[in-house]
Amino acid sequence: MDNKKMIAYNKSAWNLLAKDHYEVFKRRLEKDPVLLSDVIVKELGDIKGKKLIHLQCNVGQDTLSLANLGAEVTGVDLAPENIKYAKLLAEDFKIKADYVEADIMELDKLDLGKFDIVFTSEGAIGWLPDLNVWARAIRKLLKDDGFFYVNEIHPFFLMLDEEDYKNLRLTLKYPYFNREMDTGDWIGGYASDAKQAKCCDWMYSFSDIINPLIEAGLSIEYLHEHDTLCYRLGQMQEVAKSQYRFDEHKGKLPLGFSVKATIRK
Repeated sequence: MDNKKMIAYNKSAWNLLAKDHYEVFKRRLEKDPVLLSDVIVKELGDIKGKKLIHLQCNVGQDTLSLANLGAEVTGVDLAPENIKYAKLLAEDFKIKADYVEADIMELDKLDLGKFDIVFTSEGAIGWLPDLNVWARAIRKLLKDDGFFYVNEIHPFFLMLDEEDYKNLRLTLKYPYFNREMDTGDWIGGYASDAKQAKCCDWMYSFSDIINPLIEAGLSIEYLHEHDTLCYRLGQMQEVAKSQYRFDEHKGKLPLGFSVKATIRK
């Protein structure tokens, strides 16, 4: 199966979730104007007045959170329904935000300008078939003095059987060095009911992420690992804003990570 066909499956699948996500995140934004985790807010630092592009923005809930922190934001997403509802969400809260419907694998063909910050987070990059293309797009979007920031699910956690993990059992299910596409028949479940839809995703290792960034001309400023996950699984406790873990695993297991990178001088 070629990449375009796999991406078409994912576009259709994410379109099915857009309305539900819009309704859920609208309610959340009504209660809290910044839905980002404390880790992300701290690591981004002061972004007031910064020109920021958010890759794989879903329906724009985090894009608007970044705008509420003072950034001038542009969101990019593959699914047209996501972009439709992202624009509606911005209108609902009267927040200025630009949105672009685009496949990240085709992004380097577009002229979107240069940005102080390229941002992506939480369950995004596993939907991309080629992180070399992704990294080159990031490099093209960055100003010379800008930076790229990603906060994601740790590859260690992605090896585990999620159903066993809910019951505090650590069972290796997925190979760390898997380079093959994984197909599924369901999507969603974290902010909507799961929908039946064919979709495709890919496992990533740290070398899969870091080496393409280096090869694209970026320098790694830091790699941080976190013992918290960006969503609640089973009876996990919320230990900080939008950060979850089992008390039994505090300080023991890597569940998330973040990377900051700048253009190599």
